[in-house]
Amino acid sequence: MSEARDDILGRVRGALGRDPATVAARRQALTASLASPNCGPRPQPVGDLVQRFAERSRSMSSTIDTLATTNEVPAAVARYLADGALGSTAVCWPSLAALDWAGAGLEVAARAATGQDLVGITGVFCAIAETGTLMLLSGPETAATTSLLPETHIAVVPAARVVADMEAAFALLRAEHGSLPRAVNFVSGPSRTGDIEQTIVLGAHGPYRVHLLIVSGD
Repeated sequence: MSEARDDILGRVRGALGRDPATVAARRQALTASLASPNCGPRPQPVGDLVQRFAERSRSMSSTIDTLATTNEVPAAVARYLADGALGSTAVCWPSLAALDWAGAGLEVAARAATGQDLVGITGVFCAIAETGTLMLLSGPETAATTSLLPETHIAVVPAARVVADMEAAFALLRAEHGSLPRAVNFVSGPSRTGDIEQTIVLGAHGPYRVHLLIVSGD
């Protein structure tokens, strides 16, 4: 398989007239260009970014709770699940495993979600004020299934991780990670479709509900 791949790519390079000896130089030039992208004109952020993010998120059918500290997250999740009669079990990212879920009357497992899990709790890489969007990076400790498979997605959003726009989000990703992960997922409210008679239906390809816990402090 590897030899066949190399053969195919070699023929493509030959057809394009590319010299294998210049591969390293061209890769270096491309890397430098990606590190310093040219940004076109874009709207300037107006007002408080966290408030703007909350407004845009609500317009995308997300619900929001604001908390002072991360320690308040389990109780807030318990209230939300109880109010919606959504049970008391969930899965979460490992970074949230140390929170006192049991003290809030919840059974939360720190693992990736499967098709049987109804509630998934995640953090975020950052949140985008301009569009009310969550940016999540895939990885061993940040399973994409936890936000995609359950019917209810609850995201813990530190206020300090709210950025102005998509350009700022990718600039933060380059600054903190250098290279892209295998997948970058963007969540703008519950999954939806308007394919049938142009009627919006929630939960078509993912969660029916997205609930955001915006945490102002540590």
